[in-house]
Amino acid sequence: MTDKVLKILLSNDDGVHAEGIHAMADALGNLAHVTIVAPDRNRSGASNSLTLEQPLRVKALSERIYSVQGTPTDCVHFALNELMKDELPDLVLSGINHGANLGDDVLYSGTVAAAMEGHFLGVQSIAFSLAGKVNFQTAAIVAKQMVEQHLKAPIPTNKLLNVNIPDLSLDEIKGICTTRLGARHHAEPMLKQQDPRGCDIYWLGPPGKEQDAGEGTDFYAIEQGFVSVTPIQVDLTAHESLPTMNRWLQDTYQ
Repeated sequence: MTDKVLKILLSNDDGVHAEGIHAMADALGNLAHVTIVAPDRNRSGASNSLTLEQPLRVKALSERIYSVQGTPTDCVHFALNELMKDELPDLVLSGINHGANLGDDVLYSGTVAAAMEGHFLGVQSIAFSLAGKVNFQTAAIVAKQMVEQHLKAPIPTNKLLNVNIPDLSLDEIKGICTTRLGARHHAEPMLKQQDPRGCDIYWLGPPGKEQDAGEGTDFYAIEQGFVSVTPIQVDLTAHESLPTMNRWLQDTYQ
């Protein structure tokens, strides 16, 4: 046994005052020293963007809660490279997101991006999302259970984990399962309107309907009432295409 105190960094994309991040902080409070570093406002859909053209402004709201004028990735980057650089956390947890991050959503999600930055910087990271906006206590308990399991037996992979929890009471959750990312159809058309001065403005259309949502996908797990856990590989290289691409280049440029 070790007397080392577990240290956890929490971030999100819904903002430092969001219900989800504080539900998770409360649930983990008796397990670890929890530090929150999160955007000063909602930054949903920020993906992995970093702020490069202006400095980050950081405000300490309390001893362990920091508000950052920046993106979710900025928050984790600042926390691990500056705020906690002398004693890195044992885990980076992102969420609990107000809404699911399933399938293609992970490409745009600031929640997943915050966890991905932790992963890039060498800390085991998990993104948590609630498939709704009601049962945050359920999602917080699931997050605590996963952290407790990690303490007993560390996560057996060097992958980022994307966890989605059904918006149900705890006794309605049917279980937990490992899944793959599903896929959506293309997003609905953009919505064109005019502002009060008669200038055209455009809103992103709603997300597309599920396209690949069969058994084994994260979509299917949530629909059936299961917690979905998807290990995500950050290496985007299409390794199986390398020999074919090499032959194509040789034929083209010989």
